[in-house]
Amino acid sequence: MREWIYGRNPVFETLRSRRRQVFRLLLAEGVEERGNLPEALKLAEARKLKPERVPRGQLDRLLGENHQGIGLEVSAYPYASLRDILDSAGRRGEAPFVLALDMIQNPQNLGTLLRTAEAVGIHGVILPLRRSAEVTPAVVSASAGASEHLLVAQANLAQALDELKEAGVWAVGLEGASPQAQPPERCPLGGPLVLVVGNEGEGMRELVRKKCDVLMALPMRGKVDSLNAAVAGSIALYLARTARDRKSY
Repeated sequence: MREWIYGRNPVFETLRSRRRQVFRLLLAEGVEERGNLPEALKLAEARKLKPERVPRGQLDRLLGENHQGIGLEVSAYPYASLRDILDSAGRRGEAPFVLALDMIQNPQNLGTLLRTAEAVGIHGVILPLRRSAEVTPAVVSASAGASEHLLVAQANLAQALDELKEAGVWAVGLEGASPQAQPPERCPLGGPLVLVVGNEGEGMRELVRKKCDVLMALPMRGKVDSLNAAVAGSIALYLARTARDRKSY
């Protein structure tokens, strides 16, 4: 299966990560070679991929209007396994740091969470097998190419949480205000952790929720009582990153 990655950052990061096969590189005629485009062209040349100059309208028809003058035909996204994720933590000599996303369905939200996850040094991300956004070109674009550097697994989420817990990882579920939810400072964020973020509208499914060792609620001091799933998940990831950094002092 082949697909088209579009946009300067997504194409550059796809070429830089070297995780996919590459087949064609299309450039809009007259496109300005600035930013990371020259470096992307060097990476393509190193892989013996010659850019094809085409009318911008051809790219519009093929990729939509947000291609920024560049498109890269590649093989399908290379999903990892849960074992790959745990092995990645072991190779780094770090306690596992995993993000589990329960039925995130909006590609923009998934892309944002993947971008944050890569920025905080997550070892891997777990998506459900069904009823969830997958790592499509739109998600690669929303992540600004960060998805190309991440280990992303698709698994039965409840079973994956059981497996992680057997490996000594604490499961902390991000929850809205509820009697069971604890503030961040009372949650075990600094050690082996899988942070679970639920669906945009309904939160975590009940079975996934029950698998969590602790439920965590972000403090809300303003007049609104909730945050977008991608925003809340990103804040929680940085809280965990900060807790891990403190623990390593």
